[in-house]
Amino acid sequence: MQIKNFTPRTYQLNILNTCKANNTLVCIPTGLGKTKIAIMLAAEVLDKRPDAKVIVLTPTRPLADQITKEFQECLEINKEKIILLTGETHASKRDVKYEDSQIIIATPQTIQRDIENNRIDLDKIGLLVIDEAHRSRQKFANTIVSKNLLEKGTSRILALTASPGNTKAKIDEICENLGITAVEIRSESDEDVKEHVQKKDAEYVEIEFPEQLKRIHTMIKEYYKERLENVRSFGIYKPLNVVNKTDLILLQRRLQGEIQKNNQSAFYGMSLVAQLLKLSYMLETLETQGVKSLMDFLKKLDTETSKASKTILMNPKIILVRQELEKLKEQDIEHPKFNKLLEIIKNNLETNKNFRIIIFATYRNTVDNIYNLLNNSGISAIKLVGQNEGLTQKEQIESIKQFNDGIYNCLITTSIGEEGLSIKEADIAIFYDNTPSSIRKIQRAGRVGRMKEGKVIFLVTKGTIDAAYYWKSKKDESKMKNILYKMKDKGTSIKQNSLSDFK
Repeated sequence: MQIKNFTPRTYQLNILNTCKANNTLVCIPTGLGKTKIAIMLAAEVLDKRPDAKVIVLTPTRPLADQITKEFQECLEINKEKIILLTGETHASKRDVKYEDSQIIIATPQTIQRDIENNRIDLDKIGLLVIDEAHRSRQKFANTIVSKNLLEKGTSRILALTASPGNTKAKIDEICENLGITAVEIRSESDEDVKEHVQKKDAEYVEIEFPEQLKRIHTMIKEYYKERLENVRSFGIYKPLNVVNKTDLILLQRRLQGEIQKNNQSAFYGMSLVAQLLKLSYMLETLETQGVKSLMDFLKKLDTETSKASKTILMNPKIILVRQELEKLKEQDIEHPKFNKLLEIIKNNLETNKNFRIIIFATYRNTVDNIYNLLNNSGISAIKLVGQNEGLTQKEQIESIKQFNDGIYNCLITTSIGEEGLSIKEADIAIFYDNTPSSIRKIQRAGRVGRMKEGKVIFLVTKGTIDAAYYWKSKKDESKMKNILYKMKDKGTSIKQNSLSDFK
């Protein structure tokens, strides 16, 4: 089977050779053509096994739609043989679609359900491609589908991601779940990649945490410390000044087990941990998001009936916090990130009015606040959020199209904009807040510097969790690459069948 409409690059061909001989985890930066490797491998598999089928798993419908079009554009095959299959397709029609198609692009949950309902003849699957393979953990649908195919032993598996995880244990978990026996990694500095990488500047913008916000922060922190003292009796032995959210979540899980044993004191412990997690969130929101975001969270607590929420809202320090927040709102005082963000965007659009800018923010209410700020300042901006946050898939696709077409200069997005969606290359990516995840950092930054030079701007609140998250993700990214290069160099002692051995 012939490929068309693109010329394979040297590194893609080198990686392809490994994929033909092994179940392979491929880790290359966003924009360097992971899907093209899958297309070339599909062509190889279908040449060897003309009656076989290829399944491509990808996490979202918009991304599945994009990959379907890419396969149709790049393979010399009847387009009707390449299908997009979703849960919306009625079960009575799915058997026919599997029978008539050769390449199926679908969400993992769709394929999992069809395997469980015996709609798929696993013996006919010659290749399984898993996009965004870092999601292949525990009992996720990716893992369950792979397990079924591994038991048959008749399918090659190709796993694609820009960032599988920051520890050897996490990467090993993915490899074990997907039957991976070889790793291929490329970064911008590799010889066979360099010529295809555009310059990408990084700008670290440090922002002072203002005194008005520090005072509020101190009041919340004092109450947090008071509550933290009470967890000692529930088995927290670490010094309290180093207890973090992970410690609290682990304690919460342990207390859930105690509640099942009808341990009455565990109920108080659960409420206490819930209070601490909410207070921790309040501190982080004030440091990284702003005044209005914290006010929105407190309003949300007003609607909750849990003892933890009621206890927090009744505390004198929190009552005072709300009063101080109201004063700041009346004085139109917000987190200085907002003014800095507006300044950066205005300066860049004055340089080039056609610049496309993506702004990443963790929380939906922050996206709303930035959206209002930019549009009220005469900047053409649009939002992209997930279905759970208010946009249907159709609306998501329309938002992306309008940004891609240049109708809007700025796209403000939550994590939905980080992973795989068909957003054309932007000129600038701005991290309104920072993420501790190296995976998310890599995906955000991958929105620029593909076909042309780009810039990534990090807004970092000095001396806060914001700065800690920035440095953690940076360190973990470096650590991840070192682990993957060692795994690549080490190779594997496990022998796998070649493509021609599969029947």
